[in-house]
Amino acid sequence: MFAALANDSWSSTWSLLSDGVAILIIAVLLLLGAFLGYALRGLVGRWRAEAIERQMRIREEESESEIKAKLKEADIAARAAVVKAKEEFEATAKKRRAELQAIEDRLAQRENALDRRADQLDTKSAAVEAKQSAVTAAEKKAAADLAVADRRLRDLAKMTHEEARREILTRANSELRADAAILSRRIQEAAREQGEAKARQLVADAIQRCAVAHLNELATTAVQLPNPEMKGRIVGRDGRNVRAFEAATGVTLLLDDAPETVILSAFDPLRREIARRALTALIADGRIHPASIESAVEAARSSVESLNEEAGAAAAAEAGVPGLPVDVLRLMGALAFRTSFTQNVLRHSVEVALLMGTMAAEMGLDAARARRIGFLHDIGKALTSEKKGAHAALGAEFLKTHGENDEVCAAVAAHHADPGTDGGVYGTLCSAADAISSARPGARQESLGDYVQRLEAIEKLARSHKGVVNVYAVQAGRDLRVIVDPAEVPDQDMSALAGDICREISAQVKFPGLIRVTVIRERRCVEYAK
Repeated sequence: MFAALANDSWSSTWSLLSDGVAILIIAVLLLLGAFLGYALRGLVGRWRAEAIERQMRIREEESESEIKAKLKEADIAARAAVVKAKEEFEATAKKRRAELQAIEDRLAQRENALDRRADQLDTKSAAVEAKQSAVTAAEKKAAADLAVADRRLRDLAKMTHEEARREILTRANSELRADAAILSRRIQEAAREQGEAKARQLVADAIQRCAVAHLNELATTAVQLPNPEMKGRIVGRDGRNVRAFEAATGVTLLLDDAPETVILSAFDPLRREIARRALTALIADGRIHPASIESAVEAARSSVESLNEEAGAAAAAEAGVPGLPVDVLRLMGALAFRTSFTQNVLRHSVEVALLMGTMAAEMGLDAARARRIGFLHDIGKALTSEKKGAHAALGAEFLKTHGENDEVCAAVAAHHADPGTDGGVYGTLCSAADAISSARPGARQESLGDYVQRLEAIEKLARSHKGVVNVYAVQAGRDLRVIVDPAEVPDQDMSALAGDICREISAQVKFPGLIRVTVIRERRCVEYAK
């Protein structure tokens, strides 16, 4: 049993020893392997470092070789550039020297020419001085001779030099003034004959092409009633409806002139039209009281404003004036309800536009611009009830605020030749077309009292001039014949007298169309044979 235990003990001991040896051998082998790996790694690292170092040396040698080659090339290029620059500099310097030499040659030639000219000038100066001395001597001699002749003339004429000079100038001035007056009269007569013939032909052609119908209106409008009882409704209790209607429209109602008719009386045709439409609507409705009157008047006013715009657009199309703003068309349409000496202003504007367009085309001007000016020239008449001032100035201001160009505004402002206005050729053409349209037979009417007052004023102005004997206004006041005293008014003053009378009539008398002034001077010599 002990032997078995011993064997077992030895066996275990041996197995333990064997395991320790094995572990030791393994450890030694591991250490040896690590040492060998480290040594091998060091050798590989040295090999790689040596290889890299060899490659670096090779690259460094190659870089040095390349740098040396490039330096050599740069040196060669620099030497070539220096040689080229030197050659160019030498060529430029040679050219510059040649130019300087040419300039020096020209300067030398010019200097020689100047020297020759200076010599010639010296010679001429000496000759001029000699001639000047001779002229001075001749002047002194002439002055002495003139003084002697002057003394002789004064002795013969018994007047001084100044007196003789004044006498000669006075006579020459009188003769020249008479000649100038005669020549001026001849030129004016020739220009008047030619101008009148050309203007007559131009105006006749324009009127023939542009005939426009005229509408003469009165200051009242009649509205028919369906029955006599309607007049009582219009009057209302204690006349309240009439008062309300007149206050809303600004129109006077005349109810006693006819049994079944109401007369609307107002100076403003636009108000009359609004009142007529409102009253017609009230009669058709049958309910007439202050509230319904206000509603009817507002509806009529809106209807008339729409009608104004349509009438303005239609008139602009008829006159050939496109592109007008809505506000301008509405204001132009309002002229359909206005009259001037019973002539409808809108129809008058259309006629003036057509006349101006035709005459402008004949004269080589812009016909479209002329038609535009003629159509808009009286637009200010639609503003005179709201603003104070001349209708020409009001119209020009209104058009300027609505984008019209300065030439159109200036022509509109100057179509009546007001002081301080200058409309140019279009302003003059507008004045002529306005006068033609106003003076056409049947275009305008005026009362007998106004007609007589105008004739008396014209004759009174003409009689106020010195030398006027008699004055006769003929052809309905369009031809004024002035008879002068031949002893007080010479021939050369007749044209000036006619011009003065025309200017005074234009400034102080309002008249349609044109007035021709004819100054008549007649000298009669009567003798009796015995």
